[in-house]
Amino acid sequence: MWQCPKCGKDFKNTNQHHFCGKINTIDEYIAGQPAEIQPVLQKVRAVIRGAAPDAEERMSWQMPTFWQGENIIHFAAHKKHLGLYPGDMSSSPFAERLADYRGSKGSIQFAYDKPIDFDLIADITRWRITASEEAAAAKKGVL
Repeated sequence: MWQCPKCGKDFKNTNQHHFCGKINTIDEYIAGQPAEIQPVLQKVRAVIRGAAPDAEERMSWQMPTFWQGENIIHFAAHKKHLGLYPGDMSSSPFAERLADYRGSKGSIQFAYDKPIDFDLIADITRWRITASEEAAAAKKGVL
């Protein structure tokens, strides 16, 4: 067991990477990551921003998040991969494009040692915005 000397949290792994305290902005989050990962995170942020120009940047679940009426998409740096969290992808049109990636119905892992498909990230972001807007419109029609 290892205890972080800054925040006192206990971890199984010695010197486990984590965040002490609360991160308030995406800039803070990226600055707290290893130097070699920061350019990837900046690129992901720019790609999502380009695909979701009206979305608000937030931190949610200690991850960079783009919000537009709801959480549209999160991303996070991990030791060996970039995690993208767009929510339930089970009805998405991206099955073929996601076949080579690890993940679950709500997450995608982009390994750092392989080229990251930034076009796919943009397409998923646009799809999430459309799905969110359609759900909001349907909800208004029901009420």
